[in-house]
Amino acid sequence: MPERVAFAERDIRVLVENGEYWLRNRGDIAMMVTTVERLRARWPQARIGVLTHQPAVLRALLPEAEPISGPDWSWGSDGWAGRVSRTAATKLIGPAALRWRAATDGPKDRIRALRAEAAPAVVAEPAAAERSAEVPAAVREASLVLALGGGYLTDVDKYQAHRTLDLLEHAHSQGIPTALVGQGIGPLRDPHLLDRAAEVLPGVDFVALRENRRGPELLARLGVAPEQTMVTGDDAVEFGYRLRDARIGADLGLCLRVAEYAPVGAAARETLGRVVRDRATALDAGLMPLIISEYASEDRRSTLPLLAGAARHRPPVGRGGTPQDVARQVARCRVLVTSAYHLAVFALSQGIPAVGITASEYYDDKFHGLAGMFGAGLRVVHLDDPDLDSALREAVDELWAAAPGLRDPLQQTAVEQIDASRAGLERVFRLVENGPVARVDG
Repeated sequence: MPERVAFAERDIRVLVENGEYWLRNRGDIAMMVTTVERLRARWPQARIGVLTHQPAVLRALLPEAEPISGPDWSWGSDGWAGRVSRTAATKLIGPAALRWRAATDGPKDRIRALRAEAAPAVVAEPAAAERSAEVPAAVREASLVLALGGGYLTDVDKYQAHRTLDLLEHAHSQGIPTALVGQGIGPLRDPHLLDRAAEVLPGVDFVALRENRRGPELLARLGVAPEQTMVTGDDAVEFGYRLRDARIGADLGLCLRVAEYAPVGAAARETLGRVVRDRATALDAGLMPLIISEYASEDRRSTLPLLAGAARHRPPVGRGGTPQDVARQVARCRVLVTSAYHLAVFALSQGIPAVGITASEYYDDKFHGLAGMFGAGLRVVHLDDPDLDSALREAVDELWAAAPGLRDPLQQTAVEQIDASRAGLERVFRLVENGPVARVDG
């Protein structure tokens, strides 16, 4: 066992793998905000770097962290000039960049294609085609490498899965503590990705899972020891819970995402829109469009057309809206109908029941895993159900009637998950504070 080095908080550098470098998903940003706040509360003087392709936007969204971005992917200067530069970026450049993106952003259909092209394709070696870019230089000076929560260790997102695994493996090889928190792992069947996960994950110091439906068993098959894992719930639960409203909402929330990893046919879309509009009218509810992802405008393009013909509907959040804005919209709802996972997290954490709609195994696991954590407050409806119309009507009506009685139990469950999530992060803190990796000057 290496000898422990004297602990110096000012020398800690936490390198955060956030899972979504473009910063266009408000659920991912909510997890990031929660985790960085917890890190900063524990280590006020530490440097917390977040890997991102949008450094200025990160400054606006999360001033407590510093962006680690290309082309060199290194830590910035820690001297006087560096501090002045970071202050200017936080107060001036970041907010301006966020406003500019909100004003000019729109569907970016090419982003996913460009991202796929970024991984070098080698036909003779399928595994190599899915490997990511070079490990960032910042890892060499890190005291801890922390992969934030998300559903990216899966066949659906092989690029991000390999990028994360490469980063964790490199950090481990340098003796740097590694951890994953708030993870939803799987579905994972691709043989090359499975092999890679089995090579890397057993060496990770700690893995916190957001559900107990699939994750624990899958990690066990990959060779991860049970004492290295813990089921904590999603790290955005605390984010949603903080923004709860004492009053029960009167709106019916709606979000439909249609993407290559979440295909939805035209007939199912038509049925969903018709049923939700009808139930909103019958229940005298405003219809609240909820936009969690701005990636290629996937939530806007799928959700907003469903409002056509609604008796009464609310405006959607603007493209520059924050996760807090959306969570407050959720608080005005009595029930949600959503195919976006983190909207259900926001709702359940505030004591609001939700209908999770799914058309893929990926979302089956997400919503059934979340239902396992929250219980009766989440009903899962499959869009390929031959009786989709009646299944949706029944789910909305039953949850609408049950909403007042579900409120306190759901919030209590949220508190329990917040406690578990904080306990999991306490184990991460101890990796640094009790280990030989904290550095001191001269």
